[in-house]
Amino acid sequence: MAITQIGGIEDSSEIVAEINITPLTDIFLVLLIIFMITSSAMIESGGKVNLPKAVATQSESRGTTVTITPKHEIFVDQKIVKEENLEKVLQDALTTRADKTVILRGDKDVLLGDTVKVMSIIKRAGASEIAIAAEAERKTR
Repeated sequence: MAITQIGGIEDSSEIVAEINITPLTDIFLVLLIIFMITSSAMIESGGKVNLPKAVATQSESRGTTVTITPKHEIFVDQKIVKEENLEKVLQDALTTRADKTVILRGDKDVLLGDTVKVMSIIKRAGASEIAIAAEAERKTR
Protein backbone atom coordinates (compact mmCIF):
# COMPACT_ATOMS: atom_id res chain seq x y z
CA MET A 1 0.00 0.00 0.00
CA ALA A 2 1.44 3.33 -1.00
CA ILE A 3 0.77 6.54 0.94
CA THR A 4 1.59 9.83 -0.74
CA GLN A 5 0.93 13.41 0.15
CA ILE A 6 -0.60 15.78 -2.36
CA GLY A 7 0.10 19.47 -2.37
CA GLY A 8 3.58 19.95 -0.96
CA ILE A 9 4.64 20.58 2.64
CA GLU A 10 1.47 22.16 4.05
CA ASP A 11 -0.23 20.52 7.04
CA SER A 12 -3.68 20.63 5.40
CA SER A 13 -2.64 18.41 2.47
CA GLU A 14 -4.61 15.15 1.86
CA ILE A 15 -3.16 11.66 2.13
CA VAL A 16 -4.06 9.29 -0.72
CA ALA A 17 -3.90 5.55 -0.04
CA GLU A 18 -3.69 3.13 -2.98
CA ILE A 19 -3.74 -0.66 -3.03
CA ASN A 20 -1.60 -2.40 -5.63
CA ILE A 21 -3.72 -5.31 -6.93
CA THR A 22 -1.08 -6.84 -9.22
CA PRO A 23 0.19 -9.38 -6.64
CA LEU A 24 -3.38 -10.28 -5.76
CA THR A 25 -4.16 -10.94 -9.42
CA ASP A 26 -1.05 -13.13 -9.71
CA ILE A 27 -2.17 -15.23 -6.75
CA PHE A 28 -5.64 -15.69 -8.23
CA LEU A 29 -4.19 -16.81 -11.56
CA VAL A 30 -1.91 -19.36 -9.87
CA LEU A 31 -4.83 -20.71 -7.84
CA LEU A 32 -6.92 -20.96 -11.01
CA ILE A 33 -4.21 -22.96 -12.77
CA ILE A 34 -3.84 -25.30 -9.78
CA PHE A 35 -7.60 -25.82 -9.68
CA MET A 36 -7.75 -26.59 -13.41
CA ILE A 37 -4.95 -29.16 -13.18
CA THR A 38 -6.34 -30.96 -10.14
CA SER A 39 -9.90 -31.02 -11.46
CA SER A 40 -8.81 -32.65 -14.71
CA ALA A 41 -6.87 -35.27 -12.76
CA MET A 42 -9.92 -36.07 -10.63
CA ILE A 43 -12.14 -36.60 -13.67
CA GLU A 44 -10.10 -39.57 -14.89
CA SER A 45 -10.63 -41.83 -11.89
CA GLY A 46 -13.85 -43.77 -11.53
CA GLY A 47 -12.78 -46.18 -8.84
CA LYS A 48 -9.50 -46.81 -7.09
CA VAL A 49 -7.67 -49.44 -9.15
CA ASN A 50 -4.08 -50.59 -9.58
CA LEU A 51 -3.76 -51.15 -13.30
CA PRO A 52 -1.69 -54.12 -14.46
CA LYS A 53 1.71 -53.49 -16.05
CA ALA A 54 2.31 -54.04 -19.77
CA VAL A 55 5.45 -53.94 -21.91
CA ALA A 56 3.86 -52.09 -24.83
CA THR A 57 1.01 -49.63 -24.41
CA GLN A 58 -0.55 -47.07 -26.70
CA SER A 59 -2.88 -44.19 -26.07
CA GLU A 60 -6.53 -44.72 -26.94
CA SER A 61 -8.94 -41.98 -27.86
CA ARG A 62 -11.52 -41.16 -25.26
CA GLY A 63 -14.35 -43.61 -25.15
CA THR A 64 -16.77 -44.95 -22.61
CA THR A 65 -14.80 -46.10 -19.55
CA VAL A 66 -15.75 -49.17 -17.52
CA THR A 67 -13.85 -49.67 -14.25
CA ILE A 68 -13.83 -52.84 -12.14
CA THR A 69 -12.52 -52.61 -8.57
CA PRO A 70 -11.29 -55.46 -6.34
CA LYS A 71 -14.46 -54.98 -4.24
CA HIS A 72 -16.51 -56.04 -7.32
CA GLU A 73 -17.77 -52.49 -7.89
CA ILE A 74 -18.39 -51.51 -11.51
CA PHE A 75 -18.21 -47.90 -12.69
CA VAL A 76 -19.34 -46.59 -16.09
CA ASP A 77 -17.87 -43.14 -16.75
CA GLN A 78 -17.31 -42.56 -13.01
CA LYS A 79 -20.85 -43.60 -12.01
CA ILE A 80 -21.29 -46.77 -9.96
CA VAL A 81 -23.51 -49.35 -11.65
CA LYS A 82 -24.84 -52.74 -10.54
CA GLU A 83 -23.96 -55.70 -12.74
CA GLU A 84 -27.64 -56.29 -13.56
CA ASN A 85 -27.96 -52.75 -14.98
CA LEU A 86 -24.58 -52.66 -16.73
CA GLU A 87 -25.82 -53.62 -20.22
CA LYS A 88 -28.63 -51.00 -20.20
CA VAL A 89 -26.35 -48.23 -18.89
CA LEU A 90 -23.69 -49.10 -21.49
CA GLN A 91 -26.25 -49.09 -24.31
CA ASP A 92 -27.37 -45.63 -23.25
CA ALA A 93 -23.77 -44.40 -23.00
CA LEU A 94 -22.78 -45.85 -26.38
CA THR A 95 -25.76 -44.37 -28.23
CA THR A 96 -24.68 -40.85 -27.24
CA ARG A 97 -21.15 -41.28 -28.67
CA ALA A 98 -19.97 -41.66 -32.23
CA ASP A 99 -17.00 -43.76 -31.08
CA LYS A 100 -18.25 -47.14 -29.84
CA THR A 101 -14.96 -47.99 -28.11
CA VAL A 102 -15.09 -49.04 -24.46
CA ILE A 103 -11.97 -48.70 -22.30
CA LEU A 104 -11.87 -51.40 -19.62
CA ARG A 105 -9.95 -50.41 -16.49
CA GLY A 106 -9.57 -53.33 -14.13
CA ASP A 107 -7.51 -53.70 -10.99
CA LYS A 108 -4.72 -56.25 -11.26
CA ASP A 109 -6.35 -58.20 -8.39
CA VAL A 110 -9.70 -58.64 -10.18
CA LEU A 111 -10.27 -62.26 -11.16
CA LEU A 112 -10.20 -63.22 -14.83
CA GLY A 113 -13.72 -64.67 -14.65
CA ASP A 114 -15.17 -61.36 -13.51
CA THR A 115 -13.33 -59.51 -16.27
CA VAL A 116 -14.53 -61.91 -18.98
CA LYS A 117 -18.12 -61.61 -17.72
CA VAL A 118 -17.96 -57.81 -17.93
CA MET A 119 -16.33 -57.98 -21.38
CA SER A 120 -19.18 -60.13 -22.70
CA ILE A 121 -21.72 -57.64 -21.32
CA ILE A 122 -19.80 -54.81 -23.03
CA LYS A 123 -19.96 -56.64 -26.38
CA ARG A 124 -23.69 -57.35 -25.97
CA ALA A 125 -24.27 -53.67 -25.27
CA GLY A 126 -22.97 -52.80 -28.74
CA ALA A 127 -19.32 -51.86 -28.31
CA SER A 128 -17.26 -52.08 -31.49
CA GLU A 129 -13.93 -52.39 -29.66
CA ILE A 130 -12.73 -53.05 -26.13
CA ALA A 131 -9.45 -51.45 -25.08
CA ILE A 132 -7.83 -52.72 -21.89
CA ALA A 133 -6.13 -50.03 -19.81
CA ALA A 134 -2.66 -50.81 -18.46
CA GLU A 135 0.33 -48.93 -17.10
CA ALA A 136 3.55 -48.99 -19.08
CA GLU A 137 6.35 -50.89 -17.39
CA ARG A 138 9.27 -48.75 -16.41
CA LYS A 139 12.60 -50.10 -17.49
CA THR A 140 15.11 -50.40 -14.66
CA ARG A 141 18.65 -49.27 -15.36
